[in-house]
Amino acid sequence: MRPAPTIAPLFAPVPLQPAHPERPNRQAGQPETLTHRERAIRAFWVTCGALSLVLGIIGIFLPLLPTTPFILLAAACFARGSEKFHHWLITHQRFGPLVRDWQAHRSIPLRAKCLALSMMWISMGTTAWLLRGRPVSSLTLLAIGLAVTVWMMRLPTRPRGGYADTDTQQP
Repeated sequence: MRPAPTIAPLFAPVPLQPAHPERPNRQAGQPETLTHRERAIRAFWVTCGALSLVLGIIGIFLPLLPTTPFILLAAACFARGSEKFHHWLITHQRFGPLVRDWQAHRSIPLRAKCLALSMMWISMGTTAWLLRGRPVSSLTLLAIGLAVTVWMMRLPTRPRGGYADTDTQQP
């Protein structure tokens, strides 16, 4: 019996494919040859990742702009476009643990959840109150906030001490 196939997670690192699968693998030490199309696709992913990273960093200072989703999106884009940038992001002192937990366990730290939800409700509540003259807009905004809250609360929460390293545990 063959094992059931697994589906690759959306934000898991994607190994970069050789430029020409029909050609044998390149020799050690030789640079990989990419076609123009492959270079353009990688440049697109790196550009999207850089833009997402910048928006995530701006979101640290602006309560209306979420940080976590943009950092996770940047990691997904870098995984498809540049091993170097993806490695930099997952080893980053601040963003690395968040990205690694998401890639390995699909979980978010409790502190990040609480901070994201509180900042979202402060900004959405204030905006809904300012738009009280337009009840449809206020109710739409509150409905979106409720939907995001339900989605985020359903995401797994990382345990307080983090996950045990399964590679170093004894059987």
